[in-house]
Amino acid sequence: MSNPLTAAILFATPLAVALAFWLLALRDRRRAGDPGSTGFFRRNGPVVGAFLLAATTFWILFMIVWPMLYMVDYSFHRKLPPSRRGGPDDVYTLENYWYFVYGSTRVFTSYNWVHINAFWQTIAVSVVITVANFAICYPLAYYMAQVARPGRLRVLLLLLIVPYWVNEILRAFAFMVLFGTGGTINKLLLAMGAISAPIDFIGLNVALYSGLTYAYLLLMVFPLYNAIESLDHNQVEAARDLGAPWWHIHLFVVMPFAKPGIASGCTLVFMLAAGALAAPLVLGGPKTLWFTPIVYDRFYQAFNWQQGSAYAIILLLTCVAFVMAVMRLFKVSLSEITR
Repeated sequence: MSNPLTAAILFATPLAVALAFWLLALRDRRRAGDPGSTGFFRRNGPVVGAFLLAATTFWILFMIVWPMLYMVDYSFHRKLPPSRRGGPDDVYTLENYWYFVYGSTRVFTSYNWVHINAFWQTIAVSVVITVANFAICYPLAYYMAQVARPGRLRVLLLLLIVPYWVNEILRAFAFMVLFGTGGTINKLLLAMGAISAPIDFIGLNVALYSGLTYAYLLLMVFPLYNAIESLDHNQVEAARDLGAPWWHIHLFVVMPFAKPGIASGCTLVFMLAAGALAAPLVLGGPKTLWFTPIVYDRFYQAFNWQQGSAYAIILLLTCVAFVMAVMRLFKVSLSEITR
């Protein structure tokens, strides 16, 4: 931290934001005509209420807000030895952000295409993975919520959850076994005569994209299931009785009702896919461009935490912009997504 004033600002900012949100929530409740609802401490008791409040505050401030604010502050400083930090050379600068664009802090004649291409490829592929997840999970979620009987629903839930008891890194290595040149899929295709030579699925990023798609299926299924489950099935039957085709029922009856679940699942999958680190490191080929390993290298290979912080902030702001775009596209509020 460069000086005591900066430290005081970083500590005071989240407290001011939390107070502002609390005042906004209080105003919204009064506008809704619900000033006499049971208070938080009255519902949970003074001991449990104080514990929940303290634990939540500690988690949000110390584990999320303050580390992020420190990272923001780091991103606007040069890399300096510890003895020079806080001195006259330790000033705020945009050098780390210029490095992302130009690959240099002094020469601005050419662009840093390697990092820029990796960044936009990560964002574009994360969007494709999100769409693929939705296409896979929506029919399954609809079947579970509106069609499946309780016994079959329990079996499906068990089949969905049990594979995720395995660690994410182990699942990534399992995909290497499946998609490797000597892996299960290539052996099967060779035995069937479909191919004459093994396909480099890892070099073509098929293994990476498949692994990322599989890794976040649950985060798409359950928001969709929760949203569709509350839909009155009589609305579907009424649309069918009126002669609506199946695609019309889903497009104009089910999906509009499930918009909060769709938005929640899409934002979760996109954020985690764009920020994935283990899968790109394990499943990425020699020419794979993924942004999070570059951020990792800034921190732990170049030991340039300031530059790594700037890269992380760029990724974070892009993900936040995506969330806001999804909310605007589906016309849902943040409270509806987190319901």
